[in-house]
Amino acid sequence: MYWVAPRHLAGDDGVLAERIGDLLTWMGWRMWPTSRHTLLYVSPDGLCGAEWILAGYPFELGGLPVAWQLSARPHPSSVMTEWNAYFTTGVPHEVLADLLVALDARELPAAGFAEAETVVSALVARGWIRDVDRPRTTATDPGLSTSVSLETLPPLIQDADPRPELMGWQAWAEPVLGAPYLWCASFSASVPHDLVAVFASSLASSVPVPRRTLPDGMEGRLTVYRRS
Repeated sequence: MYWVAPRHLAGDDGVLAERIGDLLTWMGWRMWPTSRHTLLYVSPDGLCGAEWILAGYPFELGGLPVAWQLSARPHPSSVMTEWNAYFTTGVPHEVLADLLVALDARELPAAGFAEAETVVSALVARGWIRDVDRPRTTATDPGLSTSVSLETLPPLIQDADPRPELMGWQAWAEPVLGAPYLWCASFSASVPHDLVAVFASSLASSVPVPRRTLPDGMEGRLTVYRRS
């Protein structure tokens, strides 16, 4: 077992499904398999959903298959979800876990009142750097390998707001410029900014995380603090 940092380059250790599934079960979310060979978890109040959709292979972000989709609705009987968030393979499971704990604790998961600045401020508080041209909506880690930015939504990102050209938070790790992404995440336009800030703060945490396997090509970028 390696204890490594930074977290945003540590990968998912190949256990993204198991770690998040165990957390959701521990929090009391109900689970059942779907006809699309996916696993759907629903919160006890019926307002939140988390679906392991890798087997269904619905679409890609940055050339990587989407593995988890989170959603929230204003009422349990609502047909349409208010917002959705998507995470590919490779995203550190600790980051997704922190986001889910925050989502589970909210009384109104579909609504939020924080400003967009909340997300960038959470990153800057952890030592990330504001973009010179877009200081309120974009930040990058000191190693210039990972970014979180408010961007025009990519195709297939679903949101209750039907207007075109919507903006939503996007995050990605590109350890080497022009090389394949390590992971990507996409938040639709209506995801509350304070929830994205939880994701961002966890992503930028300096606390080492345990890994049995390290992502390819991370030599010189990951610091191994100890082995056990």
